[in-house]
This record gives sequence, C-alpha cells and structure tokens, in this order.
Amino acid sequence: MNLGIDIGRVLIAPGSGGGKADTSFIGGSLADALETPPMEGAFDAVARLVDAFERRVWMVSKCGPRVQDRTRRWLDHHAFFDITGLRRDRVVFCLERPQKANHCERLGIASFIDDRLDVLEAMRGRVPHLFLFGEQPPTLLKADWYQRLRSWNESLLPVLATLVR
Repeated sequence: MNLGIDIGRVLIAPGSGGGKADTSFIGGSLADALETPPMEGAFDAVARLVDAFERRVWMVSKCGPRVQDRTRRWLDHHAFFDITGLRRDRVVFCLERPQKANHCERLGIASFIDDRLDVLEAMRGRVPHLFLFGEQPPTLLKADWYQRLRSWNESLLPVLATLVR
C-alpha cells in the first residue's frame, strides 16, 4: 500500500497571508519562499510514515513550473529528503488538481492527505483512504468518505491504521 501527501499547506506552512494564502511562498521572492516554514511536526511525521510505509510514500502537488522549481528548492533548503528519508524521485507534480487522482492510480496510492476537499472529491472511489488536512471552514460538512486531520500531531494514528485495513 502506498501513501500520497500534498505539499502546499500540508508540508509547507501557509505564507504570510495566513489561512489559505501562500503569499510568501508563491508571490514573494525566492528568499521569502525558502524561509517559509514547514507545518509544525510535518518532517517528523513524514519520516515516521516513510518508515511505516516501507518507503512507499509519494509527494503529489499541483503547481506550475515556477512553483515546482521553488518547491524543489524549498525541499532541498530544508533538508527534507535527508530528514525524512523520502527519495527525491518520489515528488510528482501536475498542472490541474483533478490530475492528482490520476497520479494516485498510476502510483498505486491507497491513502492520500490533502488540504483541499475538491482534490479529495476527485479521488473519491479511486483512492480508498482519504484525509482532509488542516484547519477548514466551520461550514464544511463532515462526511463519512474522508477523515479529518487537523494537524500532523493527530495524523499518525489514523494514517497508520490504513496499513492494517
């Protein structure tokens, strides 16, 4: 069983605009982007998941070429691969959010963590275990086809539980 994890607002913290804004990372300078912090507890949690999933973990992100370059530089700047044990060739990008579902099918991803409900909706019926990450609007209705993960601190147990299902 393989695990997929989004990058923006799941691994990389929101920029200076807070909330859903990625202003420091996307709209600021390269230096601003590189100084954008990771989400609290993300690197430790990803390292533990990489071990538990026996290195079958993929980072799957939607962004254009400019942000893809910034993302790769950010991962290197923060020593992400050294800290987590994730292989560099396990980072894939797409240009449209629904394409993440295609990547998941191609890569055999059975569990996916993302901060966007529309991404998870596109995966519904194609990826068995879906996790909605981070703070969400209070108007978001709870559904039985995904699990909420408010932070990396509460993410490990529900995601690890998919290994025994």
